[in-house]
Amino acid sequence: MAFGLKKFSFKGGARSPSSQPEDIRLGLAAWRAGPAPALDGPHFHTRYVIIDVATSGPRANDDELQGISAVGLKEGSITPDDAFALEFSADEADPVAVDRRLMAFLTYAAKAPLVTYHGPFVSGFLERAFKERLGVNFQPPWIDLAWLLPSLFPEKSQSPLPLDDWLGVFGIDGGGRRDAMANTLVLARLFQILLVRANEKSILTAGKLIEESQSASFLRRNH
Repeated sequence: MAFGLKKFSFKGGARSPSSQPEDIRLGLAAWRAGPAPALDGPHFHTRYVIIDVATSGPRANDDELQGISAVGLKEGSITPDDAFALEFSADEADPVAVDRRLMAFLTYAAKAPLVTYHGPFVSGFLERAFKERLGVNFQPPWIDLAWLLPSLFPEKSQSPLPLDDWLGVFGIDGGGRRDAMANTLVLARLFQILLVRANEKSILTAGKLIEESQSASFLRRNH
């Protein structure tokens, strides 16, 4: 059973970078210095990272992050060698090992646009973990399928639906109860379908898709 990240939280706030081992400090410096990917090219040339998290409950401030699963999508395809899975196991005893695994995710994601379902839920857990463990203000560009799907497929639904309902709409076998990686893979399949519709609607770049996601979320939450 995963125990979650709260065990290694710091009540005093972000951990001082000077207290980290050299490999983590160098990794963070390289990540911060690394360029953000261009978002003005066609979707086919953009690497998106689809992500899901495993948690002990729905509240980022009170519940525990138990794992991160992600897959990359580029040129419209998912490749087996572009995947990431992190689980905090019950026998995790070394806080530095936890930090190294979180650092590994930053290196893997490489500032790519992140795609998920219910972005505020996922981002809340990640922002807290990276702030408390690594002192990182984690604010990547997000694409939220929960709001973007009804925006681009209004003929299917004009309001957000549970994820399994969207899988049914598009005939995707969700496999019943799923772990975080299985959930990530079905999200990737939904995103592939969404990219086709985005191109049909002349939403031709990652930047425009991020703008559409933000607009859809804002308008529907404030309608």
